[in-house]
Amino acid sequence: MSDARPLPPAAISALTQGRKIEAIKIVRREWGSDLKDAKDAVDAYLKTRPDLATSMQAGPGQGYLLWLLIALVAVIVGILYLRAR
Repeated sequence: MSDARPLPPAAISALTQGRKIEAIKIVRREWGSDLKDAKDAVDAYLKTRPDLATSMQAGPGQGYLLWLLIALVAVIVGILYLRAR
């Protein structure tokens, strides 16, 4: 379906934050397209914005690191709680 429509602003915002999967979900929802067409549209947009494409390959985003930190704190709290009992 090679759609020439511009990406929804919310999808572009997600891409600038390094959240490609979220951008694909937004395109699917707003365009009513299937997964392949949404992914192709996001990939085509990223080809026009090499700065964003490079940041996608940089590694896990801050959200991932935040969840990893929360999980680590939860494990430590759990261990301390069990040792105090």
